[in-house]
Amino acid sequence: MTETLTIAVPSKGRLMEETANFFKARGLNMQKIGHDRGYQGEIEGYDDIDIVYLSASEIAQQLKTGQVHMGVTGEDLVRENIIGADQRVEFLKKLGFGYADVVVAVPECWIDVHTMADLEEMAMEFRRHHSRRLRVATKYMNLTRQFFTNKAVAGYRIVESLGATEGTPIGGTADLIVDITSTGETLEANHLRILDDGVILRSEANLVASRAAEWGGGAAEIRLEVMSKLNHDPNDEEE
Repeated sequence: MTETLTIAVPSKGRLMEETANFFKARGLNMQKIGHDRGYQGEIEGYDDIDIVYLSASEIAQQLKTGQVHMGVTGEDLVRENIIGADQRVEFLKKLGFGYADVVVAVPECWIDVHTMADLEEMAMEFRRHHSRRLRVATKYMNLTRQFFTNKAVAGYRIVESLGATEGTPIGGTADLIVDITSTGETLEANHLRILDDGVILRSEANLVASRAAEWGGGAAEIRLEVMSKLNHDPNDEEE
């Protein structure tokens, strides 16, 4: 039976810092064990909680397989990597940072394309004139397929993006993109714009629990204690 609760948190960058600050403000002080660049950690005063530092996408995969009990990662990564996410994990708490929208963006010069319906019309015209489907560059293949199906858009094929997705239309390897954006500045710099109904998901960092993990032993009880602290608003103490 599991006697400890394992929580996966981002291993680097702003997400790691904001996660640590969020927990610390609520009395849960995370710290690494051993080397500063190590991947193991703990919460001060809690011998029954293990912290593991992973990339945001790895956290989604570990939640999927139940190798960790809980994790902090973007909703976009959870829904991309876990088909039927609401049945396989539990979204416990939105954390108020890590905001990013998953969007459909087209070249600014496509002056007659403003909606997904316009995109499908263009795709049909494009295929008649060029004998191929529109190419959509993305790292979000599952979210793209689901969204395009829901919008009745079929005249496309996905080009998996391994680098800077927003540069693929200018580079000639794709015609449009599905990618994340927070300010829209990178899209604008690459002469792209979001379709009027092209927001697939408004994502932010979430605390997520795995339904596949072993919740026996003390894990379920520790979870209740952790959530009690994380649901407390430290701003209430200032009033």
